[in-house]
Amino acid sequence: MAANKTHASTPSLGDVAYKKVLEGLFDKSIPTGAFVSQSELVKLLDVAVQPLRDALKILETEGVVTIHPRSGIEFLKLDLELTRSTYQFRTIIERAAAMRYAETGDMSEFKDLKERHEILISDIKSGQFDDAILDRVEDLEEELHGNMVASLHNPLVTTTAARLKNYVRLIRLDRLMTPPLALKTLEEHIVILENLEKRDLSGAEAAVSAHFQAAQQRLLGMF
Repeated sequence: MAANKTHASTPSLGDVAYKKVLEGLFDKSIPTGAFVSQSELVKLLDVAVQPLRDALKILETEGVVTIHPRSGIEFLKLDLELTRSTYQFRTIIERAAAMRYAETGDMSEFKDLKERHEILISDIKSGQFDDAILDRVEDLEEELHGNMVASLHNPLVTTTAARLKNYVRLIRLDRLMTPPLALKTLEEHIVILENLEKRDLSGAEAAVSAHFQAAQQRLLGMF
């Protein structure tokens, strides 16, 4: 039984190749919009051909690449339309998620998240702003939005949200996070959390919608 459990938890070579392609995009060793051959990717990522092919098929269904037979692999290009589409889809999912989370979420969880946001806002306003602060901003971002999506208990939504998370990470690659931008994000989260604490379903939904609208506008300013 133990052997079977260990085997089941071991990622496949295709999974490893999938993660390596995404990591290549995230660390910019593969530029967005790039057109490369399969052999170039094999060398760049140090993966075998078949696992790479398996990974690319999945990434094509997710819209990250377009496979051109006997020609090469084209990676998605970051543009206005991708940003709009990504945030529109996130808004559709997370408006429903915010309402469910407001209805069923743990009150102590809301209070803890809000307190950690307030402490971080205070730290930034006091002049602290380094990689550790950025990591805390990212952690709170992932925890709040992740908790909301998880509250739906819908594996299809969870899978889709993970795909959208990859898009958001790519869209944000060239964004310089500054103290004012970090504060705006955190303060928008506070509004969401205040409505969650009140169990205000419509208020939480509206706060999430406003947060994504503002985030989208900040990103569109990059193009």
